[in-house]
Amino acid sequence: MISKVKSCGLMGIDGYIVDVEVDISKGLPSFDIVGLPDAAIRESRERVRSAIKNCNLEFPIKRIIINLAPAHIKKEGPSFDLPISIGILQACEQLEMKDVDQYMFLGELSLNGELRPVNGVLPAVITAYNYGIKKVIVPQDNAYEAAVIKELEVYPAAHLYDVICHLTGEKTLPVFKIDVNDLLTSQNQYDVDFSDVKGQENVKRALEVAAAGGHNCLMIGSPGCGKTMIAKCLPTILPDMTFQEALEVTKIYSIAGLLPKGVSLITARPFRNPHHTVSNASLVGGGKIPKPGEITLAHFGVLFLDELPEFKKDVLEVMRQPLEDGEVTISRVNATLTYPCSTMLVASMNPCKCGFYGDPVRECTCSQAEIQKYLGKISGPLLDRMDIHVEVSPVKYKDLESTDTLESSQQIKERVNMARQIQRKRYEKYGIFCNAQLKPAHIQKFCALGEAEKSLLRSAFDKLGLSARAHHRILKVARTIADLENSERIQTHHLAEAIQYRSLDRKYFKYI
Repeated sequence: MISKVKSCGLMGIDGYIVDVEVDISKGLPSFDIVGLPDAAIRESRERVRSAIKNCNLEFPIKRIIINLAPAHIKKEGPSFDLPISIGILQACEQLEMKDVDQYMFLGELSLNGELRPVNGVLPAVITAYNYGIKKVIVPQDNAYEAAVIKELEVYPAAHLYDVICHLTGEKTLPVFKIDVNDLLTSQNQYDVDFSDVKGQENVKRALEVAAAGGHNCLMIGSPGCGKTMIAKCLPTILPDMTFQEALEVTKIYSIAGLLPKGVSLITARPFRNPHHTVSNASLVGGGKIPKPGEITLAHFGVLFLDELPEFKKDVLEVMRQPLEDGEVTISRVNATLTYPCSTMLVASMNPCKCGFYGDPVRECTCSQAEIQKYLGKISGPLLDRMDIHVEVSPVKYKDLESTDTLESSQQIKERVNMARQIQRKRYEKYGIFCNAQLKPAHIQKFCALGEAEKSLLRSAFDKLGLSARAHHRILKVARTIADLENSERIQTHHLAEAIQYRSLDRKYFKYI
């Protein structure tokens, strides 16, 4: 007899329906799985056999063929254990269910029949909703992320026997529900705050502008001046996430297996801080079947690269196109997948190997050749993709001992949220959500300058020797500064501040 149940496979951050077809016929006992399964799926034969037997049910001693359709796409992961076992029980007539087409099944089985959590449940239930499937049975530990799609009936189960009792009507599993709106309105708690940062008002302002427009930022300063601490405070002022942004980030973390237990939706913007020994594949993604890298895990958040010149040059160069396009395409023999990576790149570095080039107090011990070699690790094209360059000076003692109440992250975040709301409203018809994503055609429309502003920019362009890309980025940053002041037009002082954030090109990077 033949049976068919529905499950889901993953391709990138999206899912696709997989029909698990089971045929049981007379012949020599065998158990074959076809449809390009990986090793984890092929090994499900033993897990399924043991789980069915340990539920006091009979495993058929016949010729069993499992087909995972569509057969031309590579399948991976143990999430097909549950649908395979349900298909077998239905094909051998130990399980009768009339509304099988209304269900999607996901879950890994232990040998005693317990259901274990699997990765990628959120993309799978979104696929179920898109294909009109109304009910989903998932492991208990995956219930929170599955319940984000409130239009579906999510049934969490702890054991294969519980699923069987539910399908036969012997004992109904409860539908699991959560309040998504409550998740989005809850306040994220942080251990750091901008009010803890003494001095460095120019750096705080630069990061406020970066957060308001989604701009890439490079901080240059001597060791101990607070670059890393300030960067770690950045998530506290990032704008609130929309539901669609939270959903997309949660899908990425679900696929990567990094979604914390009991978390339904990631509502805090990601902050990723990889070590400088990171490889190409770890940074942008890779593997036999490509998995998301750090740049994708920082989607809609921040990718912080501390001590930028210490990263391998080829690792930094591989980021150039993803930073520009907002997505990374990884090609392998088994698959070509595209992952989103609309991220803010924030980096910090010393001005030279010893760290004291340009320091007002301590003397630099590096030769000009050593400074050139150190700064030469950062290529001109990558530097051009940094919208904001800011110099971080050593903190003065009077700032450290000051007891004045400083501006909190919440106060800064209110201005950032206001600026982002202006941008979302302005660009709602163009498929972008912040100034950093403006294309040349958008810049011409939304960053128009008056005669005085054009003259100022022309002068800066010639004196600083800026590239066309740097010219565009100055306009984007100026647009953000104007939004922070709720100004419709870019004015001279907005443009002057934006140009100031490129002035370090000549001071530190004249060798590039």
